Amino acid sequence: MNNVLKNALLVLAGALLFGAVVFIAWGMTPLGPTDQALAAMEPGGVVSVVDNGNFVVFTPVTNQPITALIIYPGGHVDYRSYAPMARRIASRGYMVSIVRMPLSLPVFGVNKADEVIAAFPGIRYWVIGGHSLGGSMAASYARSHPYRVQGLFLWASYPPESDDLSATDLKGLSTYGSEDMVLNIDHFNSTLFLLPPGTIRQVIQGGNHSQFGNYGPQPGDGIATISAEDQQAQATNLTVRLIRAVEGE
Repeated sequence: MNNVLKNALLVLAGALLFGAVVFIAWGMTPLGPTDQALAAMEPGGVVSVVDNGNFVVFTPVTNQPITALIIYPGGHVDYRSYAPMARRIASRGYMVSIVRMPLSLPVFGVNKADEVIAAFPGIRYWVIGGHSLGGSMAASYARSHPYRVQGLFLWASYPPESDDLSATDLKGLSTYGSEDMVLNIDHFNSTLFLLPPGTIRQVIQGGNHSQFGNYGPQPGDGIATISAEDQQAQATNLTVRLIRAVEGE
């Protein structure tokens, strides 16, 4: 091997190593959580909170839930940023788990729901979903595990083009904020035909992309004209509506 080729390969190897280090460092510094999100991680009141390392579980203390929700976080967002949403839903009588993703990227943890479901064999109904990229990966999981989950929720998200859910028996929810400037609305509209039949569809007026979680402003997002509390309350109501549909109410 001549010196020119050897030096070129060394430079290429160095560049790849540097790129890998930068990528890992980026993945280990996700957005959030805010102080409000960390406060929601604390047990107390009508909801118990247990962090199992790979996922955190919010459980109502006033009843034994038969239905559970699995939340896949958005890409490059700390999983704890969705604690306020999880706590809201759990306070309505359902178990909620937020999955911790490798490098905070759901594309590396599409099947993470398996671990949650295996840990709670007493749950009768499972509903999976997530925010942004997390919702897309949850849709992929739902498509490949049609007998394991009964519902799918998409917060500012849409299924990948390869995941057609239109022939499934899943119950569905798709919602986003009217001021969302991160969601690719063209892709969103072009994939509506992939959703399960009868999917609940609702635009949250005044909401944006980042307020589905509590991780601070997201670069490129629109300015919300409603508070995060209001947006999350509306998203909770819609998600509970989906859960009740799954339960046959």
